[in-house]
Amino acid sequence: MGLPASEDRPHSAVPHPASSSASNPTIEGPVTGGLGHPSLLLANYPLSDVGYVETEYFFSGTAASYGNVGSLGSDGKWTVLPATSADFKSRVVVVQPIDPGRFSGTVVIEWFNVSGGADGAPDWSLGHNEIVRSGHVYVGVSAQAVGVAALAAADAARYGSLLHPGDSYSYDMFSQAGQAVRAQASTLLPGLRPKEFIAAGESQSAFRMTTYVNAVAPLVNVFDSFLINSRSGTSAALSQAPHTDIPAPSVVFIRDDSAFPVLTFQTETDVAGPLNSLPARQPDSPTFRLWEVAGTAHADAYLVKHFPDDDGSLTSDLAQFAAMTEPPTSITLGGFSLTCPAPFNTGQQHYVFQAALRALTEWTRSGNPPRSMPLLEVDTSRTPPTYVKDDLGNVCGGIRNPAVDAPIAVLSGIAPVDAPGFCVLFGQTVPLTAGEISALYPTKNDFVQQWRRSVREGVKNGSLLREDADKLEAVVVGD
Repeated sequence: MGLPASEDRPHSAVPHPASSSASNPTIEGPVTGGLGHPSLLLANYPLSDVGYVETEYFFSGTAASYGNVGSLGSDGKWTVLPATSADFKSRVVVVQPIDPGRFSGTVVIEWFNVSGGADGAPDWSLGHNEIVRSGHVYVGVSAQAVGVAALAAADAARYGSLLHPGDSYSYDMFSQAGQAVRAQASTLLPGLRPKEFIAAGESQSAFRMTTYVNAVAPLVNVFDSFLINSRSGTSAALSQAPHTDIPAPSVVFIRDDSAFPVLTFQTETDVAGPLNSLPARQPDSPTFRLWEVAGTAHADAYLVKHFPDDDGSLTSDLAQFAAMTEPPTSITLGGFSLTCPAPFNTGQQHYVFQAALRALTEWTRSGNPPRSMPLLEVDTSRTPPTYVKDDLGNVCGGIRNPAVDAPIAVLSGIAPVDAPGFCVLFGQTVPLTAGEISALYPTKNDFVQQWRRSVREGVKNGSLLREDADKLEAVVVGD
């Protein structure tokens, strides 16, 4: 049986249970007061400039933790049942088109990342241009205790009533947030009728999303598909202190009997780098796709420097192109500052991420999966496994883009061995010298033509969107 579908919604070829079984929480809002705005960085410009509006709501109820029935195997075919319960109150941030006529019907629901000690929205950061130009709704969820505590510390007047019982309950809290968007759309998305619900999570949220897909999604049937962005080879614990510790195995695959499309998006840092997802690599299937992107890092200059100013205009693309020859080594974003010994990766991850989001959206609507993509080339005869690289030092294989096929820099997801702390996630950029560039491209036209060939190949194979291709071709014309 399929989810209830409106007449204009294509039926997915992927079977789903009949209906959602997640609890429907109580909604409060729109939230006002305190400092007068949600505690979350989405843009340095008014969202109304791109035809969107941001609203915040609280959601509350009783959440369940989960216990396993049998062992949690590497195959991901986990059986779990609700265990304990606890009251909670958290928040969601909704970003929707001001004009209801622009709404696509798709809602992207992100599990906020808390690696920096507060809520962050990396999937919005990487994909917001695609969300906006396609007319999607974005919903961000404060699912974890660290994020909720940081909210109260940042604005006690606004968030002092929030309550988080611990991350063992985060999975059900995320389910209930999704259920609220489904069942209470008239409150959360006034004037809109959502049709597709895509769950997304990056980095530590991707670890939790992996556990969610394997353990919780089969029970609750809230989301139609999943975008797992930059995961490791394992996944998050099903339950943790102060409750019973139920860790995941050291290697975790996405279950191959999933009823929901899953697209996993990986950078060089994630595969044969510090996150070491290589042991969990698995073949594509009717419900699974793996995208590995050359020249990219788990975190990059776009994610921490360019995205807040990227309103979809060419100005940001020009700045990103220029950064490959003058890459940053330090950033300050909100209250987060970082300086690294090597320049940050300045690759073109977000362009490919936007193509992945569109591919998953179309897969969710039609049931037809996107084409399989080439994987990064890894020499597994060495210990540890290492990437196969071209003569310049860029990785071979994987999803290609102009930055690696018409290079003006060596782009890597692997940071120098002495990189401290978060710097290990930022890879590095080594700009080519003038002599190296002139040896590769005797004339400017030689460079432009090679760059354009790569752009057009990306459009042809589905790893670049036409809208982004136009801008990527434009950035080299006046250089």
